[in-house]
Formats: sequence, structure tokens, C-alpha cells
Amino acid sequence: MDINGVISAIFVGIVIGLIARILVPSMQPIGCIVTIIIGILAAFAGIFVGQGLGYGDSFWLVFLTQIFIAVVLVAITAALFRRSNTG
Repeated sequence: MDINGVISAIFVGIVIGLIARILVPSMQPIGCIVTIIIGILAAFAGIFVGQGLGYGDSFWLVFLTQIFIAVVLVAITAALFRRSNTG
């Protein structure tokens, strides 16, 4: 992955994080920075999963994979933040 791919993944990650935050039903006690970091991680993970499973050239399949990963990560992170704030 070259530098253009990394920069693209960061910008796509921001969008993916925001989409995931909208798709997770409930108030998330996580901030925007955490959401963006989750989106960036999901963007990179989705690229690697797509390449590993053989559909890395399909933009839409990789994008849906990235959103799925981000939704899961936002839900898990929100649950962890909620649990740590109540106890």
C-alpha cells in the first residue's frame, strides 16, 4: 500500500466511522476522535479482509466490509465505555 492508499484510507475511515456511529442504535459515550480512529482502523481492516478473501478489487464489497467492521467496533467500544463509566 503506497502513501496515496494510506491517505485515502484515512479519509474513507473518517466517513466510515461516522456512518458506523449513525448505524449503531443508542447513545454512544465515545467522542468524535475515538469514532474517527475506529473508522480508520476499520478502513484498513476492511482492505486486508477484502484482499484476503479475494474481493479486494471490488470497491462496494470492501466498503461494506469496512462499514460492518466499524459498526462492530463502535458497538463494542461504546459498551466498554458505558461499562467503565457506570462502575
